[in-house]
Amino acid sequence: MHETQPSIFVLARPQLDLEGLRGYLEEVGGASWLDRRLDEADGAPNPGELLVEAAGRACYRSWEPGLNPNVSRVRTDQGQYFGNILRSGHGSVLEHANYTLALRGVSRVFTHELVRHRAGSAFSQESLRFVRLADIGFRVPPALEPLREQVLSIVEQLEEFQRSAADELGLDEEGVPFHEKKEVTSALRRLAPIGLSTDIIWTANVRTLRHVIEMRTAPGAEEELRLVFDAIAARMLAEAPGLFQDFTRHDDGSWTPEHRKV
Repeated sequence: MHETQPSIFVLARPQLDLEGLRGYLEEVGGASWLDRRLDEADGAPNPGELLVEAAGRACYRSWEPGLNPNVSRVRTDQGQYFGNILRSGHGSVLEHANYTLALRGVSRVFTHELVRHRAGSAFSQESLRFVRLADIGFRVPPALEPLREQVLSIVEQLEEFQRSAADELGLDEEGVPFHEKKEVTSALRRLAPIGLSTDIIWTANVRTLRHVIEMRTAPGAEEELRLVFDAIAARMLAEAPGLFQDFTRHDDGSWTPEHRKV
């Protein structure tokens, strides 16, 4: 076995088709708004933030004054615009921006809890029905550090069983059909620790990310989830600062938004 630590990687973020966006805005009268945003960003706007703002402004035709006679004032500052979106709870526009994260070296304890957040999410996890456990990764949680050697010994025994059982059942002998390998591999995972390290790919929109960060960094959340989502929160604040501007990190590692249930 080998010891692991969780790590996160951003695999995908929103991608804008500026030509398509400009074509739409020229029809509705908002092209000057896009010119202003492009100028402010030296031609390289934050794609997630620009997409969310475009969706929000489409709701009220608030690209420029005069396009909607019911709108007497148009916020031109993007940070202030997002602040108003968050204060007013207009969270549906946040669902347009999706980010895909690879979470590596997390336990199946972690993934079992993560997949409960299905709204606004997509998941693809390493399958132990197909992937044989020949080398188990494991992270000793802080609460078990006093028993570290015993914990590692148990995991090593479970790993050795995985290898010896595969040998005794002849999984690697020539001519064994894949469906038999799959059946045995699926059975063997029942004798693997739930804390073994695995990988999961998670796609979530900004509204979901805000909710899950708050929930899973709270003091009562599971220790590993707090650890991982502390890192995810910091990464998302860097990815889309305007959309997470109201979050505050506390000394205990929890992240709380000024505006909840957006």
